[in-house]
Amino acid sequence: MFKSFKIATLSLRIRIFLSMIVLILMASVILASISIFQFKNEAKEYHQERLERNENAVKQHINFILSTTTYPLTSGNLDLIFKDKIHELAHIHNIEINIYSLEGQLLKSSKESFSVDKVAPPIPKYILKLVRSSIEKRYVDIKTIDGKKNRSAFSQIKDDKFKPLGILNLPYVEDDGYYENELKSFLIRLGQVYTFMLIIAFAFAYFLSSYITKSLKTISDKLSETSLNQKNEKIVLEASSKEINLLINSYNGMVDKLEKSAIKLAQSEREEAWREMAKQVAHEIKNPLTPMRLTVQSFQRKFDPMDPNVKQKMNDYSETLIQQIDTMSAVASAFSNFASMPAQQNETLNVVEVVELAMDIFNEEYIEFKSDSPEIISKIDRTQLIRIITNLAKNAIQSIPEQQEEKSVVVRIRKDTNNVLITVSDNGIGIQPKDISRIFEPKFTTKSSGMGLGLGIIKNIIENYKGTITFETEFGKGTNFIVSLPIINT
Repeated sequence: MFKSFKIATLSLRIRIFLSMIVLILMASVILASISIFQFKNEAKEYHQERLERNENAVKQHINFILSTTTYPLTSGNLDLIFKDKIHELAHIHNIEINIYSLEGQLLKSSKESFSVDKVAPPIPKYILKLVRSSIEKRYVDIKTIDGKKNRSAFSQIKDDKFKPLGILNLPYVEDDGYYENELKSFLIRLGQVYTFMLIIAFAFAYFLSSYITKSLKTISDKLSETSLNQKNEKIVLEASSKEINLLINSYNGMVDKLEKSAIKLAQSEREEAWREMAKQVAHEIKNPLTPMRLTVQSFQRKFDPMDPNVKQKMNDYSETLIQQIDTMSAVASAFSNFASMPAQQNETLNVVEVVELAMDIFNEEYIEFKSDSPEIISKIDRTQLIRIITNLAKNAIQSIPEQQEEKSVVVRIRKDTNNVLITVSDNGIGIQPKDISRIFEPKFTTKSSGMGLGLGIIKNIIENYKGTITFETEFGKGTNFIVSLPIINT
């Protein structure tokens, strides 16, 4: 359900409404992010400054102790000088204090439980190097332990002549509890304010989006009612937006143009209908003319007055020609009445006999007619059945190249349950794969002559009988057309 949902399906009013809500939510998220970032920066600066203040205060106190001590100011005497003073320093400044030698060995620490021995960890060498190389002779090491940030300041202790005596270390654990509480309180207040703003924004966005899209809804309703088949009304509306007014004027102009186009289209459709009818009539009349001409010529050549069967042959030739003439006459009558192709005039007939007679007009010796049964009785239109056979047989003959030595066209009829199957097979050039999907399209043809209406017309005839026409083809080897017509019981 959610996968099929698309933002494009939302109305403009909903889009405007959602856009305003999203803008407010984005503003609240951005403001909250900036606030969190600011609070974190303030906490970082606070801890850094606090450590520096403590360090400066401790160093001033240390300088005072060094100036008042009775011990010589040497590195070796630091543990004696601060033997009793280091705890006093730590208590006064409320901070842990460690004093190291210049080599990084711990000399004194304010930790009560700490005892100076060889196991005490020295200052890492990289820190000693950084302290010596810095201009201020100072370095702050920052590490995160158990989720808390620990700062540790290292700076040199100097005598009154600025000679290094040792290294002062002040560990400092950052406590962000105050800032975290302040940040939490701020975010709660911010959430309350923006919740109130969202409620107001919902109402404001709804009324604003409705107001903006009111004119568009009117235009949309008019557009949905617009049709070529009716008189379209113009929009009479004065919108408060210049863009909407331009859209209304464009629609009204389109209505005028659409009315003119509808008149031209109707005229064009009438002219096209005449042209299509003329093409169909020409095609239907032309189909039987060629085989009729060949039949007459063949009859002239082979006519023998002394043949004992001359009367029967004359009857066969006459009946074949009469069938084709009746077909052309029906087409001409339909055209004169400006109607569709002849309506079905079903009659009880022997399908095998009608098809066999229709094949008699073709004189090619390689045409073969087969039937599994001498009689298949059905109620069907004789003229339309002849048209189907004539079209398919003619196409089969024309698909075989003239220079081909072995030629074969086989028309076969058989009964399959309640259907009669008519198969027209040839060993011609077949149909190219690119043309298979277009073979029944009107006006499509692969021949240099003809208008490509034959297969389209017979497909319509067959489908009117609730039948089907299919084909099997292999380019370069031939094609089989299979027509299935239901047997209409008498």
